[in-house]
Amino acid sequence: MISADDLSRRLDGGDEIRVLDVRWKLGGPPGLAEHLAGHIPGSVYVDLDTELAGHGAPEDGRHPLPAIADLQAAARRWGLHDGDTVVVYDDLGSQSAARAWWLLRHAGMRDVLLLDGALAAWRSAGHPLATGDDARPEAGTVHLAYGALATIDADTAAAIARTGVLLDARAAARYRGETEPIDPRAGHIPGAISAPSAGNLAPDGRFLSAEELRARFEALGVRAMRPVGVYCGSGITAAHEAAALAIAGFVPYLYPGSWSQWSNLPDRPVETGDAAARD
Repeated sequence: MISADDLSRRLDGGDEIRVLDVRWKLGGPPGLAEHLAGHIPGSVYVDLDTELAGHGAPEDGRHPLPAIADLQAAARRWGLHDGDTVVVYDDLGSQSAARAWWLLRHAGMRDVLLLDGALAAWRSAGHPLATGDDARPEAGTVHLAYGALATIDADTAAAIARTGVLLDARAAARYRGETEPIDPRAGHIPGAISAPSAGNLAPDGRFLSAEELRARFEALGVRAMRPVGVYCGSGITAAHEAAALAIAGFVPYLYPGSWSQWSNLPDRPVETGDAAARD
C-alpha cells in the first residue's frame, strides 16, 4: 500500500516509480476515455479485459489469467523492468487495480503497491491530474513467470469450503442467488462464506486497518492455521479480497476461474441462501 501523499512526494523527488491506471467497470465501457480525461501524471493506462485477462471457452471463466507471454509483452509495453517499483490505481476503491497488483506479484514482481483510496484519494489530497496521452514509456525488459502466489482450481476450492474457509467476495445478493446479472447460474459454491469485498474499505475508500480487517475475517472463521480461499464473479474482486487478507496477516489461495467458471461446469453443485461463518 502507498498513500497519495507518499506517492506524490516520491514522484516529485524523482523516484523511479511506474504508475499504472487500471480503471475498469463490469460491463464497460473501457476506462481509456476516463484516463485521457484525467490521470496521475505519467501513469500508463492498462486495459483489464485485454491485458490482464485471457479469453477462452466459458468453462475457463470470464477473466482467466492471461498467458504469461502475453502478460510479459503487455508489461514491457507499459515500460516495466525487473526490480521496478510499481503503483497501481483505479477509481473503484482498488477493486480493479487489485487485479494488476495480484497478477504482477504472482508473475514475480516483488514491489507492487496499491494506491490506498484509489484516484479519489489523489484528488482529495489536491494533487494534479494530467490529460491526454502524456505517458509514452520506452519498451521495458521485465521477465515474468507465474508461481509466486497460491492459486486453486475448482476441486481445491470445493475442498477448502469443506476443510477451511472459502470466501465469496461478490455482493451478498449474488452470493444468496437472489440475482445473477451475468453468469449462467445463481448462488454460490457449497460451503462458501459471504464476504463482499466492499466490506474491506472504510467510507473514504481506503482499506480498513490491519486490525479491523483481521477482526472482520476472524469473525468469518478465518484462522492462521486454516486454509483460506477467495473467489468472486470472475477473479477480479477476489484479488481485492486477497489484498485485504494479506494486510490482515493471512495468506490466501485465489481461485482465478471463480463463479464464472464454476457456474459453467454443469457437474458442480450450487448452493443458495445464507450460510453462517464457521468457528
